[in-house]
Amino acid sequence: MNAMSPPRRRPLRVAVAGFGAIGAKLAATLDEGLSGYELTAVSARDKQRAGRQVATFRNPVPVLDLHELEPVADLVVECAPAALLPAIAEPFLKVAKNVVLVSAGALLSHDHLVRLAAQHGGQIIVPTGALIGLDAVLAAAEGEIASIRMVTRKPVRGLVGAPYLQEHGICIENIKEPVRIFNGTAREAAVGFPANLNVAVALSLAGIGPDRTMLEIWADPAIERNTHRIEVEADSARFSMTIENVPSENPKTGRITPLSVIATLRKLAAPLRIGT
Repeated sequence: MNAMSPPRRRPLRVAVAGFGAIGAKLAATLDEGLSGYELTAVSARDKQRAGRQVATFRNPVPVLDLHELEPVADLVVECAPAALLPAIAEPFLKVAKNVVLVSAGALLSHDHLVRLAAQHGGQIIVPTGALIGLDAVLAAAEGEIASIRMVTRKPVRGLVGAPYLQEHGICIENIKEPVRIFNGTAREAAVGFPANLNVAVALSLAGIGPDRTMLEIWADPAIERNTHRIEVEADSARFSMTIENVPSENPKTGRITPLSVIATLRKLAAPLRIGT
């Protein structure tokens, strides 16, 4: 008797909420083919522009409003402005579906989403993004972590317009040398730099929380890459990590961020998973 082949699982239907630098890259990758997944819809602020781009895909999908995504997808990837997170995530979590979250900073002001996921059996998945070493931080957090400090250096164009700078009257457009523009907690940074510091919140959630994770932000006119250095002191290990990210066409976002989302999806569907 021949051994029976295992049943083939149908691909997970994926909606991409947001069609900027991250969402467009992810949607294109899904259209090209990502094992275990099928792109079924996107949403965008500029629906006409997104529609023209999606029309070039091998398998064009509709450009929908946010409230229309849940019925056509098993999983949503949030790649939108942080203020839209509840509108994107709530419909999926209420029916025990998963949300892959890029705007990790928004979780601090919408923590009811975690309770909603627990109540209904959904899951919120935060990719590593433009960071490094969250697996080591997660492992260290199983013991005792004494401190985590992160120093971020960004080109000026990647920080201009941040609410913290506007509220404090800090002008960086014409600086000639590096300037430290923030020193505080990850929670404070998430409010003051919502488009820049999702990585700090992801780090804090992996480790000792947003009120104990400390952060410095520097504007540096001499650099071209978004640079993050992390130092961790724990009872199991002392370690430091540095990553220099090439910015995407959106200077606030590194090119590695959408690649991290793609890697997360691959890992979720893979028969072999590497890393914590």
